[in-house]
Amino acid sequence: MAEEIVDELLLEGKRLPLMEEFYTIQGEGFNMGHAAYFVRIGGCDVGCHWCDVKESWNAKLFPATPTDSIVANVIKYPAKAIVVTGGEPLMYNLNYFCSELKKEGIQRFLETSGAHPISGEWEWVCLSPKKNSPPLKPIYKIANELKVIIANKGDFYWAEKNAKLITENCYLYLQPEWSKAEQMMPLITDYVMANPKWKISLQSHKYMNIP
Repeated sequence: MAEEIVDELLLEGKRLPLMEEFYTIQGEGFNMGHAAYFVRIGGCDVGCHWCDVKESWNAKLFPATPTDSIVANVIKYPAKAIVVTGGEPLMYNLNYFCSELKKEGIQRFLETSGAHPISGEWEWVCLSPKKNSPPLKPIYKIANELKVIIANKGDFYWAEKNAKLITENCYLYLQPEWSKAEQMMPLITDYVMANPKWKISLQSHKYMNIP
């Protein structure tokens, strides 16, 4: 009976499989350099072979944490902003989470592959599309930022394919896959200089040795 109650709360978004939460600096993309509270939700069915957080994939490893307690932690910190990432956070109903954060005046930023239907109300949506589980079409229209990970030359074609689907106000970023950054950076640099609609995103937090 207790397990059924937890499952119901997960469905309602009143509990979430919390992998980790911490206050730090956003290291990537358009909002790089801004302080924010990060919430990493466990569970991912996209399965990128180069993922640097593979331990997030199995949601059963992480406690079904009351959403209200996560919100209570967010509001303790001076930067009234949250980045919700994963895993793949859109595997869960985020409507309740966002509504409670909004009541507290917290800006809400989402990092997603777009492979699941959108839920929640967001100030910023960073769409990072993956080939093995492409985004659903509706999310292209609400994405504020398209961030494509470049691990090989073929990823430039994937980036352009996705860039055709977003709105004209969406920012475009190419980001080297961390383990191949040294190899891919010259190619990305040349590509951006030849195609200046794109910008370069780096995982600057890794260079700064912060979470």
